[in-house]
Formats: sequence, structure tokens, C-alpha cells
Amino acid sequence: MIETHRPGLSIVCQCGLLGLNRSSVYYRPAPENPFNLVLMRLIDEAFLECPFYGSRQMVRHLRRQGHEVGRKRVSRLMGKMGLSPIYQKPKTTVPHPEHKIYPYLLRDLVIDRPNQTWCADITYLPMRRGFLYLVAIMDWHSRKVLSWRLSNTMHADFCVEALEEALARYGKPDIFNTDQGSQFTGGEFTGVLKDAKVKISMDGRGRWMDNVFIERLWRSVKYECVYLHAFETGSELRRGLAKWISFYNTRRPHSVFAGRTPDRCDRAPWLGVTGVPRG
Repeated sequence: MIETHRPGLSIVCQCGLLGLNRSSVYYRPAPENPFNLVLMRLIDEAFLECPFYGSRQMVRHLRRQGHEVGRKRVSRLMGKMGLSPIYQKPKTTVPHPEHKIYPYLLRDLVIDRPNQTWCADITYLPMRRGFLYLVAIMDWHSRKVLSWRLSNTMHADFCVEALEEALARYGKPDIFNTDQGSQFTGGEFTGVLKDAKVKISMDGRGRWMDNVFIERLWRSVKYECVYLHAFETGSELRRGLAKWISFYNTRRPHSVFAGRTPDRCDRAPWLGVTGVPRG
């Protein structure tokens, strides 16, 4: 909103009209230092193995590896990565106090066809010189990745874009399930689902098992793609992910589906969510 080279209207005047502090116009966020990026990579790897680790346990883990770090730093980095341990938290801790939390609709529900239930989640992806966030939309029945987006912030925009692409390409599900992150509870995201007349479901707090299939996807994408290649830049990461997700959807067999790929299962509605033939 600030035009730095506007004749006749100085930056001071523009800031005054907008009620902004002039220093905020010149502020440029500093990237994480190399040591913190190393710590974030180690934290991410440990969290995949032990998703119940909070900052205290993570500090102990890092110190066992020879890194003398404090809990305050580890807590800040885990927050920046969007990592939260899976134990139940107090009810007073809410993702956003003004956002509505919807009930979990999938308990004991038999999911036996494509487009019955979709889910979404966000994960942190390390690179050699930084990191990005990945959101993916998945069909719960087939485990197919319907759309995905990368972002350098945790704002809701890239989640909404991924959702709109999935709806445009594959129609709409009966139910859409997410965690209680503010990107998914906000009006921008839920408004798209309401307009499409999709039922909204949200995990219980700290219940990572409520969205277990996309958690398994994160493990696969990191161990089979991100950690192996250690991408230098965002464009390299984007190309690598596009290649891997295409492989995952069309050529990577799933043992739970008797060796079928997500694309094949997407066309086989007689398979239940566990991959066991029905009838």
C-alpha cells in the first residue's frame, strides 16, 4: 500500500494516513541462520519418528547428538515449523479464538468410494538454504494426492488455492477433514467448502491419528524425496515434488491395496478404506 516513489506524497505522510509505523516500511525479515536450519532439519527428522516429543524432549534429543541448545530456541523453531506434540492439550489452548471448530465426522465411518472423504494438512520441508511449507489435498479412500501448493509462510492463501484446484479438477467430496490449524478453521478456507456444500470435519485436539493417512504421506515424501535430494532452492524443490507426487499417484504401489497405485484405487470403488475387498 506504500508507494516509495510517489511524487508529492512522502513516505512519512503515507504512513501517517495509514496509521503505520515508518520503520515497518523498511523492515526486511532476517532469514534463519545456518545453525538454526540444521537444527530444524534434525527436529523434523526426530518428529517423524517421535511425534509425541515436545520441546523438552526435543532438547534432550538434540543434546544427545552433541548440540548444546536451550528449550526456548527449540520451542521457537518447533513453532515456526508448525510442529505440535500429539498429546492432548488443555481445552483453553485453541488455534484461533475467533474461529469455529467443527466436530470430527469420520469416527466409525466406512469409507468405500472415491470423493467420499478428502483431507488436508500442512508440513515443513527443509532445503539447503531455507525451508518451505507444503499443503496437500488427499482423497482418503484412494490416498491419491489431488492437489498441492508450496509457500514460504503459513498464511491460508496457498491452502485455499490447493482446495480450489482440487474441487475444479475432481468435483467435490461429501466430507472434508483437517486438523484445527488456523489455516483450515478460518473463513477463507471453510467458506469455499460451505459454498460447495461440503460437510466440514476436524480432528480432535492432539489427535494425529484422526488424519493418519496424510501423516503417512508426509513420512513418505520426506524420506523418499526431500531428505534424499536436499534441494537448494524453492524452484528445485517444486520440480522434485511434482515428479515424486506424479510417481506416488501413478506408479508407487501400496501394500494395503494389494499393490495397486492410488490412481488405480481411485477407479476401484469396491475397495474399502483398509484395502480389503467388500462383498
